[in-house]
Order: sequence, then structure tokens, then C-alpha cells
Amino acid sequence: MRKSEVLAAEAVSCLNKTLCHLKDIWEEIGIPEDQRLQRTNVVKNHIKNLLEMMVKEEESLKKRLLSSIQTCRTEMEKLCLELQIPIFEEEDGISMLQQEKNIRTEVEALMKEKNQRMQQLKALLEQDQDLCDILCSIPYGIAPDSVPSLEQLENFHQHIGKQNEEKARRYTEFTELKKQIVLIMEELDHVPETSFEKDVVCEDEDSFCLSRDNITSLKLLLCQLEERKAENEATCESHREKIQQLWNRLQVPQEERELFNEHMVTSRRRNLEALQTEVQRLEELKLQNIRNVTEAIRSEIAVFWEKCFFSIEQRQNFTPYFSEDFNEELLALHDAEIQHLKQHYEDHKELFEGVQKWEESWRLYLELDKKATDPTRFTNRGGNLLKEEKQRSELHKNLPKLEKKLKAEIDTWEAEQAQEFLVNNQKFLQYVAEQWELHRIEKEKEKLERHLKKSKQTEEDMLYGTAVRTPTKRRFLGTTTPNKSRKLNATSSMSSGTSNSTMRSVYGGTVCRSPVPRLPLSANKLLRLLFDLF
Repeated sequence: MRKSEVLAAEAVSCLNKTLCHLKDIWEEIGIPEDQRLQRTNVVKNHIKNLLEMMVKEEESLKKRLLSSIQTCRTEMEKLCLELQIPIFEEEDGISMLQQEKNIRTEVEALMKEKNQRMQQLKALLEQDQDLCDILCSIPYGIAPDSVPSLEQLENFHQHIGKQNEEKARRYTEFTELKKQIVLIMEELDHVPETSFEKDVVCEDEDSFCLSRDNITSLKLLLCQLEERKAENEATCESHREKIQQLWNRLQVPQEERELFNEHMVTSRRRNLEALQTEVQRLEELKLQNIRNVTEAIRSEIAVFWEKCFFSIEQRQNFTPYFSEDFNEELLALHDAEIQHLKQHYEDHKELFEGVQKWEESWRLYLELDKKATDPTRFTNRGGNLLKEEKQRSELHKNLPKLEKKLKAEIDTWEAEQAQEFLVNNQKFLQYVAEQWELHRIEKEKEKLERHLKKSKQTEEDMLYGTAVRTPTKRRFLGTTTPNKSRKLNATSSMSSGTSNSTMRSVYGGTVCRSPVPRLPLSANKLLRLLFDLF
């Protein structure tokens, strides 16, 4: 039995006892029956009213519970819909009080979740608005008065993160661009003129709008300043080259040049103005020293003639070079010619350098080849002979490779330029072939001279009996033809007085069993040539 039922039974028992006690009291007092009935009726009505009042209160409580349950259920369904979560499932078989408590607790939790989401949304919206103001971007598409879902909040968080990254990237890019812009402005002595330039240079970095348009405008401004800087540097460099040329041509003292060193390095506005003033001064001075300047330019022209491998005919084609009538017109012609030569050299620089390398290698090869035929080279005791021979061998092997490489480069250049590449007014390979041919002819000439010298020495030795005992080559002792035998016999009769010892000295110490007659001069030359050939 429930405790409430026990308490109800006790209340009924207590009521019965009370009535019995009242009855006893009434009997002892002697209250008449009608009064007893009246009093009992009062007790009954009082108890009835009290109980009815209590029932009404409990009925009212029940109604409040039912109303609260309905209200909370409605609120819960609304919150679940706003929060985009499944509706809370109520338990079956529970009391009205527990049901109301469960629903009310769930509503409170949902309200807390809603408030938290709304606070997060408010904070994110504020951050998004700040970022939009800085980046000049479109606000994130979410209603500020609607309850966001967890997925929407997560996406919003990610969006804010990306916006912050973009802000940091743009800020870094802005500060770097601003640094370069300020530096170039200082180099150009440029004062900000437009409102945008003033915003960039003068305003606080944090207040600058980091929009894409502003970043693009910054890049454009930097590009324009760099172009101006490049133009200034190019102009200054051109002035410096001109000044250097005029200094050299006018033979300006070194002390005077050093005073101008500051302007020969930097390219600020004041440097440009100083350079322009110096060029103007030197040009005026040049007009006063036309002869010296013209001769200085002629020296430069001669240098570039050598660099460009100009032939004598090509050099003579520039007739002003040989004129003695020094005036402004002649100076202008020389100026134009030196500029043309410099441009010509720059256009062909790689090829000219290749040809120069071949020339140097060829000159070294000829020098080593000449040393190889020098009889005094055998007196060397320092190891240079072996080094020179090795170097000459490498050059002899590498020269054709270099010629082949140059031929390929020249063929490519001629195909691109649609003109011939000339060295000393002839095609390079023709020039190379001519050098090799000249070298071959020189070698043959030297060889022939050695042959003639040796033949002459042999004739003198055989004539005066002063032959060298150890000749450089073994004597040819082959069988002679019958005609030669007859000539030898005829000669022997003319020189029978020659001793065997003399003949041994002629033939390198070889002992002959019978006297060998002396050969005539023509036969000696023929035999000497045969010895050298074999």
C-alpha cells in the first residue's frame, strides 16, 4: 500500500476519533440532540468546504501542469525547428509532473543552445563587417536574426578564417609594396602628389583599405615608379658613358673626375641634373678641342676595327678617318662611325669572341709549332718541352672542334640575319682555311730550306772531308743503278787520293772494304732528298 493511502486512512480514522470525541463531549455537557445535529452539520460542512477547497487547489495545479506542458511542448517544437535539430521524444508512462519537468528542462537547454549560437553569430557578423570594411568585400550571406545551424556556424568560422588569411596576405603585400614605393620615391626625390599616393605614404598602415583595386593600384604605382627609375638610370648611364668618353677624349685630369664621383654612382634627380650639366659643359669643351677629340675617337675606331676583324679595304672605306680637315662635321662623322662599330660589335659579340678565341688558340699553336722545330729546344732541362708538346697536341685536336662549333653558330646567325658573317672581309671558314693553307705552305717552305741547307752542308763536307761522324739519319746504302755505278766509277778515278779514313768520317764511321768514290753535287742532292723521304 502507498504511503499516501496509509495517510488517507489515518486521516479518516482521525476524523472518526474527533467526531467520537466531540460526541462524548456533547453528551457530558448534555447538549440536546437537535443542537448536536446542528453542531455535527457545522463540522461536516467545514470539513467538506476544506476538502473541496483543497480539491480545487489540486485541480488548479493539474491545469497549470497541463498548460505548462503544452506551452513547453510548443516552445520546444519551435526551438527544435529554429535550431534545425530533431524534436525531443517524450517518455511514455510517466507522471504529469515528470513530463512537465522533462519538457521544461529540454526547453531550457534548447534556449541556452539558441542563445549561444546567436552570440557566436553576432561575434562572427561583427568580425565579418570589420573584414569587409578593410578588404572591401561582400558580407557573408547569413541573416543576423535567424538562428544558424551548427554547419552554418562552422562554414562562417571557416569564411572568417579565410578572410583573416587574405587580410594578412594583403597586408604583407601592402607593406612590401609601400616599402618599395617609398624607397623609389626617395631615390627619385618624388613628393606624393595624388590623394592615393598620400594615403599610401602618409597615412597609418592599419587604416589603409586593403581592397583588390587598391592593391592593383599599388602595383601599378610601383610599376610606374620603377619605369621612371629605369628611365632615370638609363638616362644617367647614357650621360655617364658620354661623360666618360668625353673625359677620355678631352684628357680631363683625374682630380677633376674624382670630384664628380658621387654623381657617377647614384641616379637621383639631383644626380641626373648634375650629369646633364656636365655633359653640356663637356660638349662645349669638345667643340673647342675638336682635333684632340677626333683623334681620340680614331683610336677607339682602330680598336673596334681590330675587335671586328675589319680588313684593310673595309677600313679604307671610312674616308673621314684619313682627313685632316678637323671640324664639327668631321667629328660628327667619327661619332656616328664609332657608334656604328660599337653596335656592330654588340650585335656580333658572341661570334667575335669565338673568333678571337680561335685567333688566340691559333697564334699559340703557331708559336708552339715554331718552337717544335727549334733545334735549341733539346737543351731544355725544366720539363717545358713535354708541356709545350702536350699543349700543342691539344690545340691541334681542339682547333677543328672550335672551328666546327663556330661554323654552326655562324650558320645559325646567318640564317637569322639573312647576311654573311665576315672576318677580314671574307667568310670565316674561308679565312680559317686560308690560315691553315698559309701554315702548310710555310711548313713546306721551311722543310725545303732545311733540305737545301743539309744538301749544301753534305756537299761541303764531302768536298772538304769534314763530314759529321754521327748524322741525324742513317745513310742510304742501297744498290745503285748501272748508270749511277758508272758515274761513281768515273768519280772515283778523279778522287783516288781520298783516304779510307775520310770516307769513314763521311758515312758515320762505317768501315768500307773498298774505297767509295765521291758523288757529284747533283747526285748528292738527289740522294739527300731520298734519305729524308725514307
